[in-house]
Amino acid sequence: MNQKNSFNNYEEFLESKQQLSGNFGFEPIYIPDRMFDFQKHITEWALKKGRAGVFADTGLGKTLIQLVIAQNIVQKTNGNVLILTPLAVAFQFLEEAKTIDIDIEHSRDGKFKSKIVVCNYERLNYFKWTDFQAVILDESSILKNFDGAFKTQITEFMRKIKYRFLSTATPAPNDFIELGTSSEALGYLGHMDMLSKYFANRENTLRPQDIGTKWSLKPHATDAFFRWVNSWSMSVKKPSDIGFSDERYILPELIKNIHKVKNEKNLVIDGQVLMFNTDAKSLTEVREEQKATIENRCEKAVELAAGKVSVYWTNFNRESELLNELDSEAVEIKGSMNIDKKEDILLGFAKGEIKRIITKPKMTSFGLNWQHCNHTTYFPTWSYEQYYQAIRRFYRFGQLKPVTVDLVLSDGQERVLETLELKTRNSIDLQQRLNDNLHGHIEPVIKKKSKNIILPSFLK
Repeated sequence: MNQKNSFNNYEEFLESKQQLSGNFGFEPIYIPDRMFDFQKHITEWALKKGRAGVFADTGLGKTLIQLVIAQNIVQKTNGNVLILTPLAVAFQFLEEAKTIDIDIEHSRDGKFKSKIVVCNYERLNYFKWTDFQAVILDESSILKNFDGAFKTQITEFMRKIKYRFLSTATPAPNDFIELGTSSEALGYLGHMDMLSKYFANRENTLRPQDIGTKWSLKPHATDAFFRWVNSWSMSVKKPSDIGFSDERYILPELIKNIHKVKNEKNLVIDGQVLMFNTDAKSLTEVREEQKATIENRCEKAVELAAGKVSVYWTNFNRESELLNELDSEAVEIKGSMNIDKKEDILLGFAKGEIKRIITKPKMTSFGLNWQHCNHTTYFPTWSYEQYYQAIRRFYRFGQLKPVTVDLVLSDGQERVLETLELKTRNSIDLQQRLNDNLHGHIEPVIKKKSKNIILPSFLK
């Protein structure tokens, strides 16, 4: 039957033009009993989609969900599944797989015998996309921390494979580029198409560096945008977001302490020495304020972490080096280290063999489970997502003790704290918008002038 003749009325025709994603998957074959009810629901939904984003918060069991998805793909296709993870996260998949008796292999060189293989993002170059029926990106938000060429390599690899899944915590507030890139990787609307459909360009420019800062949601398209996102992804902060009990997911207290150190040095901005220091406003001023107080901040951080199992989160190499000098029990993770060395340190900390580590959020704040630790020191920056991900290594479901976060900054960084608070509120608003439209169905907006709608001739 000709499609245009199959519509019963004009409303159905308009509804058919909405940019909602279809299903590319299949009914679940295998769901283990040990999965919680909400985990089963997410898994079943993702498998039916076949190409889906699982934006579930830390500690909700994304590792288990991904493994069950992978096993279903294997049983359905008898093909291979590749799971890409951040550094030192692969072992968590191996341990979780034992609980449901799934055969999985960790490959560091592209060679594997099992149907399900897990490797770090950095080792993707060893693999061929033609060997896999499905690819799963664990902590897919980490993609923004890679350079453009490597990010393109990952997304191109993924887009050639039939079944595709992204898994991460709730998207960063107002990070629409991430949502657009995710949609494109899954085979839905491209990020530039997404921007042109739902967003207004405030400066009439398409420069890539401006995307996310020069674009804003069109007021009339806001609800449609979030419904569209929910047509190919599921965003869950807690089980009750999708209608299940939160009984098992009540977190202990999160204690946030702010420690300000005084900046005794006059800042040098654009070659000019300031007579009086004021609150840092620009990115340049903040960086100078941070550099001028490295010694004081590091000394305070070591004082706060003394005798505890803890993580120092840093931003500059000098901070990391100085902390390593000041704390003889801490082990420093350097960007220049090879992958194996970094993994050894992270595994040693996770197993309790190392008391304290020094690292940067962009290197190790994704995917790792550190519920054995309930203290951290953090040097704040403008990045809400790095802060959120870093804290969530400890403050996550499964943590049994109150978690203490000691934020150490200079007295001139008040604007940084204000920005983090604003982004926190934006994140809550984003989650609420996603929940309000959870698996919503876009209803066509039609101004009815008559109860009897006359079909256009091309629909008759």
